[in-house]
Amino acid sequence: MIGRLNHVAIAVPDLRAAAATYAGTLGAEVGPPTPLPEHGVTVVFVRLPNTAIELLEPLGEASPIAAFLAKAPSGGIHHLCYEVADIAAAAARLEADGARILGPAKIGAHGRPVLFLHPKDFNGTLIELEEAAP
Repeated sequence: MIGRLNHVAIAVPDLRAAAATYAGTLGAEVGPPTPLPEHGVTVVFVRLPNTAIELLEPLGEASPIAAFLAKAPSGGIHHLCYEVADIAAAAARLEADGARILGPAKIGAHGRPVLFLHPKDFNGTLIELEEAAP
């Protein structure tokens, strides 16, 4: 069901500093900051040859990333994102197998539908599924 690893998301307390580290220290190609109010975050994508790193900074105090950073102030890996061919079919299959989906599918940073799976169902890891581009 899952396809390629789309990205690894890292919550950071300072998006500008984290992006500078990836661009300067590691020499990576870093995209521009993009606010995603419906997800409560601002994101920057670090492009790699085989996947991407998504740097996440809270957008407001109600952001789920703010809660994450309260527990891990210096930041850390927040979730893994895998591609699926059809988000609705994946959701139906997962629910039939007893997996918990955290809310309805939303449009993600790449303009495609995404949904999140409860970490307790996946070895303590928050999983994001993103519908792959056709």
